[in-house]
Amino acid sequence: MESDQKVMGIPQLVHFQTLITTGALFLGLIGLKVISAELSANNIAVTLSIAILALFLLIFSADFFIEGAKGLARRGGLPEVVIGLTIVSIGTSLPEILVTSSAANTIGSDPALADFAIGGILGSVFVQITLIMGIVVVNRGLKIRESWLKRDGQIMLLSVLILSFFLITEGTLQQWEAGILVTLYVVYITWLLTNRKEIQAEELKYVESTETHGSSWSTTAYIVMVIVGLSFAVFAAEQLVNYAQLIASDLGVPEAVVGTTVSGIGTSLPELTIALMAARRSQGVAIGTLIGSNITDPLLSIGIAGLIHPLVITAGGYDLIIYIIMPFTVIGCLSALLMMRTAYEFRKWEGWIMISIYVAFLISLELYRRGIIVFG
Repeated sequence: MESDQKVMGIPQLVHFQTLITTGALFLGLIGLKVISAELSANNIAVTLSIAILALFLLIFSADFFIEGAKGLARRGGLPEVVIGLTIVSIGTSLPEILVTSSAANTIGSDPALADFAIGGILGSVFVQITLIMGIVVVNRGLKIRESWLKRDGQIMLLSVLILSFFLITEGTLQQWEAGILVTLYVVYITWLLTNRKEIQAEELKYVESTETHGSSWSTTAYIVMVIVGLSFAVFAAEQLVNYAQLIASDLGVPEAVVGTTVSGIGTSLPELTIALMAARRSQGVAIGTLIGSNITDPLLSIGIAGLIHPLVITAGGYDLIIYIIMPFTVIGCLSALLMMRTAYEFRKWEGWIMISIYVAFLISLELYRRGIIVFG
């Protein structure tokens, strides 16, 4: 069947819409940076525009990377379900990995970036499991398999709880603790790959055949996608961190709030897009994308950042992260798993509840900012 499918190479890739859009965003970002450098005073409009362009470049370049990585995985013979739990979840978490790593790399000059990194990861997990999961479920109710909950759902919750425990103790993610998180993730991925045939057989009990579409691009084209997508994503992540920090400073907004809301939602857009598209064809991929990403973020994404530099929550961000962001993240994970467990179905009204939890979180953030909610 694959022989009937036209395989496209580098000439077709040059005219590929995603590559054209990514290139245009990159050139626009460079142009705005030149304009910003010419302005003697700090212009908030230009700074905001650069941050927005960097965010979109990050999203499109990550999508480009995902396309290439998935294609290479298919050519390597990996089953679709394992691709969703490994390649797709890592790929969609690429923005979080790059943003937190970039922040960790510059913590020496600004300790508050630790708040940005931690808030961004916890915020991303919370956004995905409440707002994005809610949008997907409201758009199309999902049926849940018991194996998804017993395997990936419980690991997701355990990952969040382990990260929370490390952060609560002394308000710091030490490098050795980060090493444990990364090691746990490697063990999880290794287990998935080792047991991919058993997982595939289990999936076949529910569907007649798993989708393993042929690759429409050549191997060379997929390699170019991976290299170009990763390169653009690294550049965009660095710019997003730098300019989000400037905006937070100009507006007097705490770094943790920026990381949790703006960065958290922005870097989670790939998960939303992929989950919405996947829900129409494969509900397993939709759930796997969100749960898989929520395993990657609290283990691999923050783990890599912690290996680069210990993440110490500042005094100004401690109450916000420990008493608001972290509890809401745990509550969001528990609520999602509980609703998935009821009749193994995620109904549309339950999706609205998940969205409401996110709205309650935003209200709590605003009450804290206004000094109405006070800790200690």
